[in-house]
Amino acid sequence: MTFLLTNALLIDPEALTETIGSLLVENDAIAAVGDVNPPKGTTVIDCGGKCLAPGIVDLGVKVGEPGERHKESFRSASLAAAAGGVTTIIARPDTHPAIDTPETLEFVTRRAAEASPVRIRHMAALTKGREGREMTEIGFLLDAGAIAFTDCDSVVADTKVLSRALIYAKSLGALVMGHPQEPILSNGAATTSGKFASLRGLPGVSPMAERIGFDRDMGMVEMTGAKYHFDQITTARALPPLERAKANGFDVTAGTSIHHLTLNEFDVGDYRTFFKVKPPLRPEDDRLAVVEAVASGLIDIISSMHTPQDEESKRLPYEEAASGAVALETFLPAAMRLFHAGQLTLPQLFRAMALNPAKRLGLPHGRLAEGTPADLVLFDPDAPFVLDRFKLRSKSKNTPFDGHRMEGKVLGTWVGGVRVFGGEG
Repeated sequence: MTFLLTNALLIDPEALTETIGSLLVENDAIAAVGDVNPPKGTTVIDCGGKCLAPGIVDLGVKVGEPGERHKESFRSASLAAAAGGVTTIIARPDTHPAIDTPETLEFVTRRAAEASPVRIRHMAALTKGREGREMTEIGFLLDAGAIAFTDCDSVVADTKVLSRALIYAKSLGALVMGHPQEPILSNGAATTSGKFASLRGLPGVSPMAERIGFDRDMGMVEMTGAKYHFDQITTARALPPLERAKANGFDVTAGTSIHHLTLNEFDVGDYRTFFKVKPPLRPEDDRLAVVEAVASGLIDIISSMHTPQDEESKRLPYEEAASGAVALETFLPAAMRLFHAGQLTLPQLFRAMALNPAKRLGLPHGRLAEGTPADLVLFDPDAPFVLDRFKLRSKSKNTPFDGHRMEGKVLGTWVGGVRVFGGEG
């Protein structure tokens, strides 16, 4: 299949540029970018000056298969992803049962390939059952296709178990992803400690729990030399040690979630459980510090941290309600809030949402370069709409943006040169 996308504002996250130009796709790859003379008979798609960027690579998506298919299936997650400009899902292993054996990994890989129009790669659990007692068969899981290893928000409290797992991962060149929280301090917390939590009578956790968790994990990385990614840095206190770790040459990267970049603790308001996420939403000063860290490149990756929950688990008292929010379809519009506020440019956003996660995982995606896969998103950053959660393609509807005025609509999504959202072409 050969087609030309012309009259597009090309968002290049590698060069950090925005330029009007064209992009030629041949078969499943980008054949030319810029001022292109297409072959005779090429199908031409006029982008009308709208933005054309690499498809989003979303690191840390929860899909309900196996065990919680009623919350989200591979099919529903992939349709939501395509509508949100996400062309690669990196799925988490916090399923029931956990993805901790080659057999389970092969099952979900096969199910995803059958059901999904977008790419889906899987992380595997670092310890069996995500229980922190015994490491998984990392070598066999790598052979079965695991792209990274994580126990998600189940922090491995036993440092001896963690050190063994990191040493083994290091010997195999495997990437480990960790959740920087001190598990005892953060246990049972529903919000960030402070005046707001006290006024609402909610159990809180100090931002220091993130710093302590970071320092512990960073010490283990220094001891073992493993490749490590901190999944969510959400507080200003964790930024200076992250900067030191990178300056000292350790193979570490850090991410944050789109919700922590665009919302703060006051959005919880009168106990609105759709705003209950893990870690909890932070004070505005922390949010602004993390936004600045993304702009400077200190924080490498922005993820949706898509976590579907059913109505029954959310319609409970705030303290008892399940944590998490769906975000595959709202990822790009939420990111446009940062663009319209002048806090991040479009190339900076796609550096963090597409290029950096692909680079960290060793994938060829996330670029507008000749020879790379034609995974693309065409979008209008200014198109306004009011979000109706019941129109989301995810099975679960637990979005904090329900009823919010938003800007940014996806007009077309291509995966390997095949249009998976936005009409024919």
